[in-house]
Amino acid sequence: MAFVDTLMNGTENSFKPESLSALQKVTLRAVVMSFLFYGLAALEGMLMRGAEVNPGLPPVFNDPAHFFSMMTVHPIVGLFGSTYQLVFAAFTFLIPFLTKKPLYSTKLANATWLLITIGTAASWIGAFVWHYAPLYTLYWPLPADTQQFSLIGGIVFIVGVALIMVGTLGFIYNVYSTIFARVGVHANKTTKELLISGFGVDGLLNLINKLRGKQPYTKEPALSLPVVAIFRGTVDTFLDALVILGAGVLVLVYLIAEAGGVDLDVSAVDALLYKNFFWWGLDLVADGLVLIYVAGSWYLLATIITGQKLFMENVARAALMLELLVSWMVWSHHLLADQGQPEMMKLISGEMVTAFELLTQGLALFITLMTLWKARPLKMTNELKYLLAGLVGFGLAVPAGIIQADMAMNRVLHNTQWIIGAHVHIAILVGLYMTLYSVVYVLWPLVTNNAKLYSQKLANTHFWLHLIGGIGMGASMGMAGLGGMLRRHFYMNGEYSSYMIVAAIFGSMLLLAWVIFLYNIIMSLGVKGLIGIFMPANNDISSYGLEEEEAKA
Repeated sequence: MAFVDTLMNGTENSFKPESLSALQKVTLRAVVMSFLFYGLAALEGMLMRGAEVNPGLPPVFNDPAHFFSMMTVHPIVGLFGSTYQLVFAAFTFLIPFLTKKPLYSTKLANATWLLITIGTAASWIGAFVWHYAPLYTLYWPLPADTQQFSLIGGIVFIVGVALIMVGTLGFIYNVYSTIFARVGVHANKTTKELLISGFGVDGLLNLINKLRGKQPYTKEPALSLPVVAIFRGTVDTFLDALVILGAGVLVLVYLIAEAGGVDLDVSAVDALLYKNFFWWGLDLVADGLVLIYVAGSWYLLATIITGQKLFMENVARAALMLELLVSWMVWSHHLLADQGQPEMMKLISGEMVTAFELLTQGLALFITLMTLWKARPLKMTNELKYLLAGLVGFGLAVPAGIIQADMAMNRVLHNTQWIIGAHVHIAILVGLYMTLYSVVYVLWPLVTNNAKLYSQKLANTHFWLHLIGGIGMGASMGMAGLGGMLRRHFYMNGEYSSYMIVAAIFGSMLLLAWVIFLYNIIMSLGVKGLIGIFMPANNDISSYGLEEEEAKA
C-alpha cells in the first residue's frame, strides 16, 4: 500500500501541483513531453540497430521503406521533439529567473510546447505509418518525389516539421520580448546597451581596454553571461527555423500541387544551391543549440555549483561573439564529399573556419573546468557529476568532428557510421543530454517547490548507464564506420552485425537508463502530481504579459 500511495502521490506527498505558478507548470509540461519523445527516439534507435543485425525483426520485417522512414524521423523526434523542448523549457524558466523579470507570455510558452509536440507527433506518424522516407537531409528533389514516397505521408510529415518551426519562432519571440522589456533591472537600459551585451561586445571592449591600460567598458554588463549565451544562441535558432521552415514550405508546395494534379518541374530548383541553403540552416541547429546554448549552460552551472564568479568572464563573452561569426561560415563541412561543391568553399568554410569551433568550444570547456577547479573542494552532487560528464562528451565529440572536417580524412569518413556515431551521437547523448540532466537537477527544487527526489541510488544508476551506454554505442558505431559501414544504408545481409550487436547492447543501457530516470521522476512527483502539471494554474487564464506586471506595480 505504501508503494501504491507513493506511486499515486509522490514521495512523502511533498509535491503539490496546485501550488505551482503558471511558469512552473508550463516548464514542467515541456520537460515531461521532452522525455517522452526521448524515449520514443531511443526505442526507434534500438529498432534500427536490431534491424541491422536481423532485417526480419519487427517492425521492419525486411522492408527497407520502413527502415528508412524510421531513419528519417528519428532525428526529428530526438532533436526537435526532445532536445528543443527540454532546452526551451529550461530557458523559458531561466530567462525570468536570471533577469528577475516576468516572462512575457505563459500563453505563448504553452503554445510553444503544444506546437512542437503536435508537430513532432505528426512527423512521426507521416514516417512510421505512411513510410515517408527521404532521409532527414531532405535533399532536393527527393522529398518531393511522390512516385517513391506516399503523398499523404509527405504532407503530414512536412506540416509537422512546419509546426515545430512555428513553435520555435514562438519561443524566440517570448525570449526576446522578455529580455528587451524595460521593467525591473532593465527599466533604465536602452536597446543599444542590451544588444551590445547580448552579442558579447562589452566583453570584447573590456578586454581591449584592459590591454590598453584603460578602465573597463562596463563593470556591470546589462545581461548576465548565461543570458548572453541564450540571447546569442537564439539568433542561430531563429535563422535555422526560417531556413527549415522555408525548405518545408517549398516541399509542401510541390506535394500539394501533386495532390491537385499539377506537375511542377523539380529542376526549377537548383539541387546544389538547395543543399547549401538547407545545410546552412541545419548546421545552425548544431551551433546555436549544441554549442552556444551548452556553453551558456556550463557557465551557469559552474557559477551555481561553486557560488563563485566565472573564470575569464570577459573572454567567455567575447568568445560567444566570435562563435556567432564562425557558426555562419562552417556549413560547407557537410559538403566536403560533394563533387559539385566549389573547392574554395570546401577549403575555407568546410576546413579552415570549422577548425575555429575546436577553439571556441575548447575555450568554453577550459573556462568551465577552471571555475570548478578554483572552487575546490566540491561535493559530488548530481548536477556536478552530470556537468562533468557533459564536458567529457564534448571533449570526445568535438575533436571527432574536427577530424571529419579535413578534406583528406573526409574521403574516408564521410557518410559512414563514424560521423553519426563517434561525432553526432556522443555529442548529443553524452555532451548535450548530460549537460541538460545537470540543468534539470539544478532547476528541480525551483520548478517543483523543493519536491524530494525519490531515490538517489536510481539517479546514480541512471548516470552510469547513460554515460557508459552513450559512449559505448557511439564508439561501436564509429568503429563500424571505420570498417566501411555507411550511415544511410540498410544492410540486409548482416555484414556489420557484430558491430551493431555491441552498439545495441550499449543502446539498451541508454534505454534502461531512461526507464530508470522516468520511474524516479514518477515516484518523486506521483501520478496525480504528473497529471496535475497539465491542469490550469490560477493565472493560466491570462497572458501573464509584462503589461499586467506593470499595471500591478
